[in-house]
Order: sequence, then C-alpha cells, then structure tokens
Amino acid sequence: MKKYSSKRSIQILAHLLQQYGISDVIISPGSRNAPLAIHFSEIDAFNCFSIVDERSAAFVGIGMAKSEKKPAVITCTSGSAAANYYPAVTEAFYQNVPLLILTADRPTDFVDIFDGQTIRQKDIFHQHSYGDFQLLEDSKENAEDINFDIIKKAIELCFEKQGPVHINIPLEEPLYELISELPSFPTVEKTIRHKEYEIPSNLIADWHTSQRIMLLVGTRDYSPELESQLTQLVKNHSVVVLSEANSNLYHEKFFRHIDRYIFNFTEEDYKTYAPDLLITVGQNVVSKKVKQFLRSARPKQHWHLDEVWQPDTYFSLTEKIEVKPEVFFSKLLKFINLEPRPYFNLWDVLRDKKDAKHGQFLNKVEFSDFYFFNKASQTIPENYNIHFSNSSAIRYAQLFDFGKRKIYCNRGTSGIDGSTSTAMGFAIKNANPTLLITGDLGFFYDINGLWNQYIPPFVRIIIFNNGEGNIFKIIPGPGNANPNTLDEFIATKHRKNAEHLAKHFGFSYIKVEDEPTLDRVLENFFKPDLQPKILEVNTYGKNSADIQKAYFEFMKEN
Repeated sequence: MKKYSSKRSIQILAHLLQQYGISDVIISPGSRNAPLAIHFSEIDAFNCFSIVDERSAAFVGIGMAKSEKKPAVITCTSGSAAANYYPAVTEAFYQNVPLLILTADRPTDFVDIFDGQTIRQKDIFHQHSYGDFQLLEDSKENAEDINFDIIKKAIELCFEKQGPVHINIPLEEPLYELISELPSFPTVEKTIRHKEYEIPSNLIADWHTSQRIMLLVGTRDYSPELESQLTQLVKNHSVVVLSEANSNLYHEKFFRHIDRYIFNFTEEDYKTYAPDLLITVGQNVVSKKVKQFLRSARPKQHWHLDEVWQPDTYFSLTEKIEVKPEVFFSKLLKFINLEPRPYFNLWDVLRDKKDAKHGQFLNKVEFSDFYFFNKASQTIPENYNIHFSNSSAIRYAQLFDFGKRKIYCNRGTSGIDGSTSTAMGFAIKNANPTLLITGDLGFFYDINGLWNQYIPPFVRIIIFNNGEGNIFKIIPGPGNANPNTLDEFIATKHRKNAEHLAKHFGFSYIKVEDEPTLDRVLENFFKPDLQPKILEVNTYGKNSADIQKAYFEFMKEN
C-alpha cells in the first residue's frame, strides 16, 4: 500500500507539478525534506532520482531540463545543503534553463536561534533567480489557499522565464506522519502568458538600407525552424551569419569557425569587415576575439533577439527585441528583399583563405590536444550529443567541424564546476547517446558527477589530460607570472589519472598516449558495451599550449 506525506503543502505541491506536466524530481537525501522524498517517490507520475551531492544534483537537473526542454525539480534538506545549489542556480539563470528549486526548511521562528541545520534560506538565491517564494507552515491560517496560489505562480514563472525559481518550504515536525489516501484538489486554470509580436516598420526600413548585415549566434539549443530561416537569409548572400560550435546551426554558408578567421584582425581589419547592422541571437559567445572585433567596430545598429536577456555586450545596442528569434524572423522574412550584398563575398574570400591554412597546419600537427580534437571531430558517430567542458575543451571545439552533432556547454557562467554532472543529467533523459569531452581539471573537479546510479551504458567520456589547466598557458597574461607560481597556483600542475575513479564508479577505462593507439582505439570506443566508458588521452608533456600558439601564428601568415 502506498503511503503519502500528511503535509498539505507537499500534497498541493505534488498536485500542481502534475497539472503542469513536471515529472523529473532530483532528491538529495536529508531529514527535513523527507516529506517531499516520501511523497514524490510514491506517485507514479514522478521520475525520482537520488543524487547525494547537492552541487552535483543541481547540475544534473540542468542537464535533464535541457534534454527534456521543460523544468526539472531539485529538492534538498535545510541548512548548507541549499547553499550547495548555488553554482548551478547561477548557471541556469544566465543560460535560461528552467529549474524549480524546492528547499526544505525549519519553521520560520527557528532561524538565527542556533538550531541545527538552520540558516537564512528565504530569498537565498535572490540575485540569480526569477522568483523567490516561501510557503506558510501548514498550521498557519489560510495556509492551504495561500500556498496553492504561491506554488502556481512559481511554476508558471519557471515556464515563462525559462530559468530558476525557488520555493522555500518551512516544515514543522512530525516529518514522517503518513496517510494512505490523497485528498482531491481542483484542476488548475493555466495562465502562462505568451507574447504577441508585430515587427515595427522602421526595422524593415533599416534592413533595406543596411549594406553590411551580420548575424552573430551565440550559445543556444538546436532549432530547425531558426536554421531554416537563417538559411533563407544566406542562400543569396544577403547576410553574413557567424556561429559557433554551440550555436547548433548547420549550413555550408554559415561562418562556423570565428577564431580561424578573425584571430589576427588589426584595427584596419576591424573597419574593413565591420557590419553596419549587427543582429545577435542566443546567449554567451565563446570567442573573445569576436567581442573585441565588434566592440571596436561599433556598428551603427545592433538588434538583440531574446525573450529574457537584452545585454549590451558590444556597447552598441540600439534595439531590444524581446521575442523568440524564430518569431522575429518569421515576421521579417515576409517583408524583406533577399538581394546579394558584396559584404558576404568579402567574408567568403577570407574564409576560403583561412580554411586552406587550417588544413595545411593539420597535415603536420603532432600528437597533442590539438591533434586529439581534430581526430575526434572526424570519428564521433553522428547520433551522439556532445557536451564540452570549460575552458580549453569548448575553445578547441570552435576550431573544428563536428558536423551536425548537437553540442552543449555550460556557457552561462563558463565555470568548470558542473560539466560532468550536467552531461550525466542530460544522458539520463535522452534517447541518443551522450559524449562528454573534458579537460583533466574540469573532470577531477566534478568527480561526484559520476556518483550517480542512473548513468546509461551508452555514455562516453573522453578526458584529454595535459596535467594542468593548460588554458592558462594559452591565454595572454598568466605567462607573465613566476613559472613556479603559474605551475602551482594557476595552472595547477598534477600527475593524476582517472583509472581508479573509472573502476570505482563502474566505467570501463582506456588510456592512450600516442597517435597510433588513439587512432585505433577511437574506432571501437563508441561501440555498444554493458558499461559506460572513459577514454583518457594523456598529452602530458606534449606542449599542447605551444602547438595551439603555433597554429595561430601559422594562421597569421599571408
């Protein structure tokens, strides 16, 4: 016989989650949130997952929400447990991932009297959430009606903003009082708002008078509708579309390797290649060079398309267009002429020259991180979703062609802290297999991402282990530090490997240290197996940073 929590607030919460079709609940163990764990796990409509480490659990929630394209629920006990959610909350906030955060708490009058596991949880995520709510204890007057309205508002806000929303739930003891039958609650009238949009006539006029139109697409999920719309814009060479690996756009006329093309731009090049109308779509871009280029170019007009965020990234924003890009372009395409512009040809000539140089460098590159990324881009099966960690991994990815594979990376805050956990959460909920490509520091930092009993056997992880945070020997600045300081405190040199961790967490493990072995192993690495697999590509001592620098020096040559 099923047993449910007697807490009315928890019963209402579960009822409303079902009404809105939210089914994935990630539970980190504890006593104060036991009523939630007991209640959700007894209801067939919920898929419950036990993840011990709250920091990892929250990133797992991000992965699930991205995979399912709907809110995931994370719930924890009171005290510091809630604070451990914070890194993932900031990531979800800046990446617009719908995460519903349910933190169990002591009753309100227990705060600041030195009761165990009690901190100031109300509004704890206020700076990085789209809504912060606190329920009333069941014993308070009108608690049932008030809590019903609060929970409904919170859930709808999570859908509307596509970001993190927090509900703090003070729970009085007893916590383990159960019932065998649930009360009935009313059906919900959903009031989620949908924006209507009509394109202003002045934007259409500005489009027609602009001679140099550039679209820059940052981090975003794959959208066949947007891809089709942008394809219409480029087929007659009307615009230049710059995209990155994690823009998830696929057309031969899109410029998909920005740093290949603009790495050595001079002030004169900025003027030569600058747009007069810049349209930006999506969120964070990886390329620092394109930021420098566009901040220097200062286009006359900059339109940004997003329902939530309107950042003035390039210090030239003139139009905040608060609508889905697909809606905007569906309207725009009805009114504009798609005539060829010489601006496209200018960029196309540059691309042909730089792509040829790229190919020449690959013909002579030795075993290194650079060699590995080139080989991986040619070998990964097309049905794999690829998650890249920060920082080196996603930067290398921009230089190579990964075809039409779906690519993901936590570029909301660009931290290394939850890449593994996010990828594992995504893999749990996705029918297609998932590959995580990660640097060594990112992998070891998020070890608890593997403390997860739900990881499917078709998950693959490739660690390129160069024995340090190699990014700090690539980017300008850190090289000015004392070498000992750089190695110990910035790059963080080490000689760790993942072999024992793989065994501990139930992964099969393979290590390669040279070209022939890598070439041979990659062919079999993706074949079905009873266990998930880790491949560690050991490039320690191979001067990967110097090879990447040599690549860009080679690309500079005329």
